Amino acid sequence: MTEFNRGRLSPATPGDNVPAELQRAHDMALLEHDFLEHERRLITVRAAQAPHEPAAFAAWFDALKESGPGQFDPLFEFLAERATLAQLRWFIQQEVAGEAGFDDLVALTQVRMPERAKLELARNYWDEMGRGKSGAMHGPMLATVARILEVDGSDGEGIVPESQALCNVLVGLSYNRRYAFHALGALGAIELTAPTRAVKVVQAFDRLGIDRAASHYFRLHAVVDLAHAQTWRDEVLIPVVTERPEVARFIAEGALMRLQAGARTYERYRREFGLADHALQA
Repeated sequence: MTEFNRGRLSPATPGDNVPAELQRAHDMALLEHDFLEHERRLITVRAAQAPHEPAAFAAWFDALKESGPGQFDPLFEFLAERATLAQLRWFIQQEVAGEAGFDDLVALTQVRMPERAKLELARNYWDEMGRGKSGAMHGPMLATVARILEVDGSDGEGIVPESQALCNVLVGLSYNRRYAFHALGALGAIELTAPTRAVKVVQAFDRLGIDRAASHYFRLHAVVDLAHAQTWRDEVLIPVVTERPEVARFIAEGALMRLQAGARTYERYRREFGLADHALQA
């Protein structure tokens, strides 16, 4: 599915075998549907607890920063305090591979959204694009991390399936309009929870004496995502749930699906590093 997603999101030209391409796209879409619905079933009970009143829903969503799946996973204390350079490089390789391109996901998600939410998604996208300056674009910053550490996130054989699955969850929710509100929840959860982890990764870079240019991506997200999380709540989640209370459930599902997929990657990374098992939060 990872290769399929890479292909369908990449610019292309007309080919000579369109029927076969469409048949493959159909077959992969059915596999993707089964995958996403499986992920939904895993978090349905918890998502059903999310309130439909806007302010209460916002409070429930904010609480995921403390109690969501994968939060405060001991992996990040290990990275900050004890990981070797080789272990940090392996971790970054996985993270680069699991990066679906937040700017593109926002662009896909904003299609036909209500005006107020659409405007905030546009502002978020503009930040991701460096406000029009190529050197400040977030995507290339991550590429700089990979270049300095000499890691290749496209090396399929070296990437664990949990990292690929995380990417596929995000692309699947953002690409398919039937999961549009799930995508709002998933992307909002990233903004909400990223700063806590980014701080620990920065500490790992500093402890190992790595060029600060490599850690700039994480330093930036440790700060800017705090503001993004607040505006996502105030300008996206609350207005959308106010207008359509019934979609609170789907936003909640999307947030939990993203956090659940992330928690699985942390568990897998800990196993790779030989750390003691840590039960995932429900």
